[in-house]
Amino acid sequence: MLRVGYPPTLAAELLSDFPPEVELIPLPDKLDQDIDIDVWIPDPYPTRAIRLWPRLHGVRLVLSLMAGTEWIPGTVGPHVTICNAHGAHNISTAEWTVASILAMLKYFPFYLDVQRAGQWKRRFQASAHYAAITGDTRPLYPPVLLEELTGKTVLLVGYGAIGKEIERILAPFRVDLLRVARGARTEPEVHAVSELDSLLPQAEIVILILPFTAESRGLIGPRQLALMPQGALLVNAARGPIVDTNALVEALNAGHIRAALDVTDPEPLPDGHPLWSCPNLLLTPHVAGSSPQFAPRSLRTAAGELRRYINGEPMHNVVQAAV
Repeated sequence: MLRVGYPPTLAAELLSDFPPEVELIPLPDKLDQDIDIDVWIPDPYPTRAIRLWPRLHGVRLVLSLMAGTEWIPGTVGPHVTICNAHGAHNISTAEWTVASILAMLKYFPFYLDVQRAGQWKRRFQASAHYAAITGDTRPLYPPVLLEELTGKTVLLVGYGAIGKEIERILAPFRVDLLRVARGARTEPEVHAVSELDSLLPQAEIVILILPFTAESRGLIGPRQLALMPQGALLVNAARGPIVDTNALVEALNAGHIRAALDVTDPEPLPDGHPLWSCPNLLLTPHVAGSSPQFAPRSLRTAAGELRRYINGEPMHNVVQAAV
């Protein structure tokens, strides 16, 4: 019988879809003895999982509950097959992405400050904010108190499952969507990442939802930030190191762009880090996938992969095949 180790913090009823041919082995965070298992479902928090790994023996397959698995190969080595939770976090991450765009364009962070101050007349400061961030200093009346998403040019960097879900949610806003992936495609048109610099000057909103790899590290650096139009919005729902943090801090403090981040580099973001106090920034602490459906969807994905593994069928979400 296949022995499957999992974090006991997961509710037992969520494992009811697992094949009957497996023995489920709860792995406490502070395991005090070595244990043999065949399949490992790591804790979603890497620090806990990495601490547990030296106690585990015989692991042949890792079923991650996350879409990103960047820490796993270096921990388990090349002789273990790794599958991610591709597709499990599409909805929650896509919804965070679009919600953060709307929050920034509707100036919700500013209006929350107005609410807390209890000063209705402060709303007119939104006009000065609009002029400063966009460079549009025309004498507009009535005053500009927010912006619209409809009709804007959106550059979607990463066109996998989550990128396609973002596109679906954006459809009613009739945005002009530019898609970027590792390689160019047609129907729909997708540009190669090598074209990124030529596309950035057209983009009013830039969404990052690509995998973190050696090639994508620092993809958005000083040059790319400078190519973005005045007042463009950078949205990072991927991984922090894809953006050069120092360059981003400089661009935000200079008032050149604005940003919404669910991920940072470093992460967790230390107390007193310059990003905390940057203007024109909405920052959430890596929560985009953390809806009540996180565990149910991820474990359904893992259960499906486990059934295919047992039946000798090709698995769907292999990110590393054992060598």
